[in-house]
Amino acid sequence: MTTASGHTRAISAARVKGTTIYNTAGDSIGHVEDVILDKMSDRIMFAVLGFGGFLGIGEKYHAVPWSLLDYDKDKGGYVVPLSKDALKAAPVYDFDQLLKDDGAIGRHVDTYYGRQAA
Repeated sequence: MTTASGHTRAISAARVKGTTIYNTAGDSIGHVEDVILDKMSDRIMFAVLGFGGFLGIGEKYHAVPWSLLDYDKDKGGYVVPLSKDALKAAPVYDFDQLLKDDGAIGRHVDTYYGRQAA
């Protein structure tokens, strides 16, 4: 089965990690640092986007609804409907915070980006 944009529904998390993120203008704005899973619901809680920093030092992490990422085969990366400035204004988390999430960050992320939680 395919998604609305014609991509397969299933993908390996290892294949996603490290993939470049672009905005709709085609500018590279970061990369997928990881995908956080909810062990209790068997769902993806959110994608973690990393940008800034050098070799992991000073990098910022944003939790973004997985559904915002749309793979663009020509770019070889994901496109999100966010400008770099909009992403910079979004909530920032320490990576350890994201792993300790009890669902509150996921709910906040869905609300912030105007998505309805599953």
